[in-house]
Amino acid sequence: MRRVRFFIRWIAAAVAMMVTVATTVAEENPKREFRGAWMSTIYQPQYAKQSTEQNKRYLCRQLDELLEAGCNAVIFQVRPQADALYASPYEPWSRHLTGRAGRAPSPMWDPLEFMVEECHKRGMELHAWLNPYRVTTTAKETLPKSHIYHRHPERFVRYNGRLYFDPALPENREFIATIVKDIITRYDVDAIHMDDYFYPYPVAGQEFPDDESYSRYGKGMKRADWRRHNVDLLIELIHNVIVKERPWVRFGISPFGIWRNKKSDPRGSDTNGLQNYDDLYADVLKWTEEGWVDYMMPQLYWPLEHKRASSRVLAAWWNDHANGRHMYFGQDVKATMDHPEGKAPNQLNAKIDLSRKLENVQGNCWWPAYELTGNYKDVADRLEDDRQSTIALVPAYTWLNNKLPEEVRDLVVIDHKVTWERAPINNPMRQQHRFVVYAFPENARMDITNPEFILAVTPDTSYELPSWLHGRYTIVVTALDRVNNESAYGSFVNCKL
Repeated sequence: MRRVRFFIRWIAAAVAMMVTVATTVAEENPKREFRGAWMSTIYQPQYAKQSTEQNKRYLCRQLDELLEAGCNAVIFQVRPQADALYASPYEPWSRHLTGRAGRAPSPMWDPLEFMVEECHKRGMELHAWLNPYRVTTTAKETLPKSHIYHRHPERFVRYNGRLYFDPALPENREFIATIVKDIITRYDVDAIHMDDYFYPYPVAGQEFPDDESYSRYGKGMKRADWRRHNVDLLIELIHNVIVKERPWVRFGISPFGIWRNKKSDPRGSDTNGLQNYDDLYADVLKWTEEGWVDYMMPQLYWPLEHKRASSRVLAAWWNDHANGRHMYFGQDVKATMDHPEGKAPNQLNAKIDLSRKLENVQGNCWWPAYELTGNYKDVADRLEDDRQSTIALVPAYTWLNNKLPEEVRDLVVIDHKVTWERAPINNPMRQQHRFVVYAFPENARMDITNPEFILAVTPDTSYELPSWLHGRYTIVVTALDRVNNESAYGSFVNCKL
């Protein structure tokens, strides 16, 4: 269905360009925009119920539907609770994949490896999503014998009946960093992602049990400052590991939507809710100020005019505190589609418009992916037909590398197939990682800043042009490096299709 809609929209844009009329779609849908979706695996029973082949087909359908809706990045949960949805040498297979912790899938497959390959095949990014400290989610949950807990129970604490790594222990930080190193060196992921679970959400009447650790490592610091320092050390360590091992891999955090309320700190937002800084001991602003993370993705799950936590107020606040790093907004699909805005039946347009008007915001991420692929209240149709109807490139992380990749070589069009050569570059940071294929109708201006004429993003050095392209066209192919810098187009081909 998308191909038909794309054809109609694309031809209309081409006609408009030929008469030098600006297209509203090109104006409304930027060429550069992060359009992500969180694909959680915790509490998703379908994976354990399905066979290996059924899971592969299911994930491919999910990715196809996300791509149809205009998404360009998938945040896939691979370590929900000190377990693994990949072949880890350090942690057991996840019960959320196989139904029992420690049991390997049969027939054997590696979901992370599969998702990296399938996302990249579609021109999408894969961000590996890890939860750092959580081990169990209920008091009755048992861990397999291979779990590190059974070798080092002294490194864990129990809070509200649930088991956590003690964030204060250096050996725990090193272990989590080892997990990150293992993932980025064995899998071609585009980013490491963590969400809002640092110190656990507070439970009334219960104090986090870290007296022993505080006595050993507190060194006279106030306990709250000490806890924040513990998390800071983890974030800095992971940053250092990534920079050393795979400097093109990004590190992103999706915190709870409020850093601090203004009543707690004059720098805070005009809100009245739980606070990252005070309740989760996550000083997320410091992490961008120090350059430890590459993007911040606050969870702005509330309606625009929520009395205690207006996402309109918070969007403006986070825009003002991007600190030179990318800022994307986490959007709750159900909350967005359930709440009206003025005469509109939902807040989809308003939230996207807001993110696009704010100077330091580069996109949105949808939670959860399953409500998007399920087309909750037509959200996927709305994105596909309108708000994400053009292909967008993920914004470039220029502080990691600001040099453009080399142009593609030997561009050829034979019949409906385009081929080109990848420039031989040894430096991984500057390698031609993906390619962008453009097609400009006869008499249309070759303008690669206009996303209307992007046909595809692909990791391959060939592309089969759509069968509906007929007439004279100019075909252009550019290269993207690993941090999404785009090359110039040195060559192009005028052809009749």
